[in-house]
Formats: sequence, structure tokens, C-alpha cells
Amino acid sequence: MGRISLPFDPNTDSRQDRQIRSMLPEGLREACEEHGFLADYVHSLPVDEIGVPDYYPMLTYKLKELAERNLVYAINEGLFVHIYPQPTKERDLYIPIEPDTVLEIGKLKTEVEMELLEYAEEIGAAENDEEKKEKLLEAVDEIVSLNGSRRKIKVAPEEYEALKYAIARDKVGYESLAPLLLDPYIEDISCAGIGHIFIEHKMFKSLQAAIVFPTEEELDRFVIFLGQWVEKPVTVRNPIVDATLPDGSRINIVYGSDVSKRGSNFTIRKFAGTPPSIFQLIEWGTLDYMMLAYLSFVLEEGMNMFVVGATASGKTTTMNALTTFEMPDKKIVSIEDTPELQVPHQNWIRETTRESGGDKKGSDVGMFELLRAALRQRPDRIIVGEIRGVEAAIAFQAMQTGHGVISTFHASSVQKVIQRLTGDPISIPKAYVDSLDIVLIQSVVKAPGSTGTVRRVTSINEIVGYDPIDKAFSFIKAFDWNPADDTFDFPGHMNSFLLEEKIAIRRGIPPFKKKAIYTDLKRRAKIFERLHKQRGIRDFYEVFSVFAEAHRQGLL
Repeated sequence: MGRISLPFDPNTDSRQDRQIRSMLPEGLREACEEHGFLADYVHSLPVDEIGVPDYYPMLTYKLKELAERNLVYAINEGLFVHIYPQPTKERDLYIPIEPDTVLEIGKLKTEVEMELLEYAEEIGAAENDEEKKEKLLEAVDEIVSLNGSRRKIKVAPEEYEALKYAIARDKVGYESLAPLLLDPYIEDISCAGIGHIFIEHKMFKSLQAAIVFPTEEELDRFVIFLGQWVEKPVTVRNPIVDATLPDGSRINIVYGSDVSKRGSNFTIRKFAGTPPSIFQLIEWGTLDYMMLAYLSFVLEEGMNMFVVGATASGKTTTMNALTTFEMPDKKIVSIEDTPELQVPHQNWIRETTRESGGDKKGSDVGMFELLRAALRQRPDRIIVGEIRGVEAAIAFQAMQTGHGVISTFHASSVQKVIQRLTGDPISIPKAYVDSLDIVLIQSVVKAPGSTGTVRRVTSINEIVGYDPIDKAFSFIKAFDWNPADDTFDFPGHMNSFLLEEKIAIRRGIPPFKKKAIYTDLKRRAKIFERLHKQRGIRDFYEVFSVFAEAHRQGLL
């Protein structure tokens, strides 16, 4: 398993302990009083070099602008993290603070684990992880003693707590990765070979974790353990595995130096739990209220849309958030390689592809087969995790037969979308492309006044049609991001093909009054702003619930 490598000597004396205690901010002092292992860690810090860390029980997006970072924050299950400043290096250090971070219990843990062998049959009979953890801790209680009873291993109180935590973590949990998976602010975990793990943090971007795999042998053992945990063992014959962790996180494992010259590696894309809502996208500056109003019209009327951008540009996050605009009585079918989408509708069929892996448990089931099956399920909306191959033909067939389709797509512009769709291997006939109504482009950009990068919807584009004579596509840019002041322009105002020629008609506006759709759009944008700013509605499921009720009452 990985080891914690601290950038300082955790040994301390009582004088330094008293000195640091008097310097702690109130919140950190209270947390240290409640959690002895946190106090042990904080009191061992080289405050003369880095200063006393700040403390945050929760993080906010305002912290993204911190020029210098030295802070401790709380994560799930009573653990903590220290963002340790490294001004002379490329990345600051991410240090998980666990009961055994600064307390050396290695020899004690090995001794207890030897005694646990006598309980192997009882522990192995557990039916699930919770029961296994319970039996493990009961066994530890029988093996160790706080008062030196005969035939028991004597431990100090702090050793007892650290021992129980470490054994449960390593025997039932994800060993050294446990705190990373418990941290709701981590997006990606990456091990590129021997050495440090790296993470992508929602607030602090790229960080180097204090978790280290010092040798290829230890790293190989760990990735074998990961493969067994997800029930897709990695071997020399099957060195690459894609799987989903029990919490929904996606993991890719590559085993051995034969296929990876720096040794085994793995990447975990964290499952986000409750997805961000459209109003959280507003708070992050991804788009504005007028754009939300426009997209709500698009989705309510069953239009087809691609959310387009590069890897890690936030495509899936945006597509997830926009599902709250789908009418609450609609039947939704989602199709993905690995489950990431979260749809708030009750009538939601969630389907994923399957790779047999040669294990004779069944044949492969790909996106093409699932999309073809979805057309027989009479959905109102088909949501595809990503279109990238021959399944696009079925998606466009669905569009032409009146099934609304939303999907993500890898490209950087409308022109590139069309080139990829009409070129090999997708090869959609050019005359079919105008079945796609909207191309939303999302990018990672450098915004003015920001110290790092941000995610922005850089444009929303309407596909108008294809001219077979000129062999050219026409499209209108409805919204555009202005990089000069990080705002959004609306060039489609009073000039939108989709609003005037399609949506206005579907909403019962006669052709000679089609410009009235812009008044409806402004009204919808103001409603969204009031719901967000005045009523404080923010949660993904709350947003959907409010929209559903508003539709029932005819308020939207």
C-alpha cells in the first residue's frame, strides 16, 4: 500500500506543543480538542517555517483565489486534510490527517494482524463489508488491552484508536486511498507510477498528495488489490481494467511495466454525489440566467443538443444540471459506458455498456446496441454519456423520428463537431446534421481577475441547416462568452432562428407575433434569478422539485 511521506519531522517536545496550542485559531483549537490525532499532527508542524494553518470546517469557492495556501479542513468520517504550502515547488502538498498519520503503529499493527489470523474464519463468514468491519473491531478488542491484561497486547489509548482505524481502513476500505475517496472536494486521483499520487481538487486544482508508492513491487501489489476489490482482476494477460467503484467513482487500472514503462498506474474519477444544480453553475460563473432561460426553452420543447468540449471541461456536469429542465412527466433513458449521469425524474431507465472480458459471462453490449434498444422503449428523451462512434447513426435516427437526444461530444467548435460527425468513423450523412438543434461549447479558460483556470460555456450555437448546392452548413451563435470582462453576450437577441422559427410556434405564439418569445425569455430569466437569489434555492433535487411544481401550476 502507499505510505504517507511528510515533508517535516513529526517529532515534537512539550514546549513546542504548548507554544503552538496558544497560536491556533479558535476553530482549529476546538477541532484539536475534539480529535486528539488532529492535535498531535498540528502540534508537530514546523510553524516557524510555514506558519499556523487556517481552519475551515467547509470549503467555499472563494478559496480558489487564495494566493498562498496553508489550511486544514474537515472531510467525511471525522478525518481532516492539510494543504501544506510548497512555494518552491510546482504544487502544494495534500496531506491526509488520519489517526495514524504521525503516530507510529507499524510494528503494533503487524503484531495484531498476526493475532487476527485466529479469527479469519469468523471474519470471512461476514456477509457484507459492514459486518466484516464489525467483526474485525470486535476481534481487535479481544486482542488488545488498555490496562495490560494477561494474554493481551497492551496499547495506549491513542494507539488503540489509531489501530482500530488503520485495520478497518486496510482490511475493509481502500487502504491509503481511503481519505482521498472520503474528500468531497477531490475530482480526480492519479498515480502515474512509483512516487507520489497526484490529485485534481475542486478549489485548489493540481496538488501533490503526501501518499507515495516507493517501489514497483508495492505499487503492483496495490493495483492487484484494486482489481480484486472491483471484481475485475488485473493480470499479465489482462493488464487494463475499467470499472466502477461501489461509490460510483470510475477507475482505470494499468498493470505492469510491459504496457506502462513507468510501472503500474491507476486513475480514479471521483463520483460527485448529488450533482451540482444549474444555480450552482451560475455561482461558478459557468453561464448566466438568460442562457439558462434559453436552454430551459430548448429542453422543454424536446430539442436535440450536444454539450461539446475537451476532456475535463465540465461537459457531463453541465449536462447533468440541465436535466432538471426536462418536463417532470417525461420518460428518460440514459446510456453510458460508466454510470455518471444522475437524472431527477422518477421514470428514468439507466443503462450501461458491458464488456465480457472473455470471462464467458455474456457477450459485449455496446452503445450501439443500447441506443437501438432504447428506440423500442418509447422514451421522451434519450441521454447519451458520450457519442464517439457508429452509435451516432442511431442517435440521429432517433432525432429524425422525434426522440429528443442530448449527449456530450469531444470537439472544440461547431465546425469540428460537423467535421467529426460527417467524417470517418462516424460518417453521418450531411443532410442529417440539421436534426441537431443546439451545440453548446464548454471550455477551460483563463478568466480576467482569476488566478487559475475556470470552466465557461463559451458559446451556444443553433444549427440552421445544410445547403447541398454550396455544400455548406449554416449556424447562428446565440450566446458568446466575452473574455475581456468574463460576461456573456446575446448576439441571438431578436435574431434567433430556433426561438422564432421553432420554439415560438411550439409554445403557441402565432408567426406574426414570434418576437414575443424574447419577452417570455426575459421573464423566465428573472424568475430563475429570484428563485436563486431571493429564495436561496440551490440543491439539484430541490431545483427540480420547484420547477416541477411551477409547471403544474402554470407558472413557467
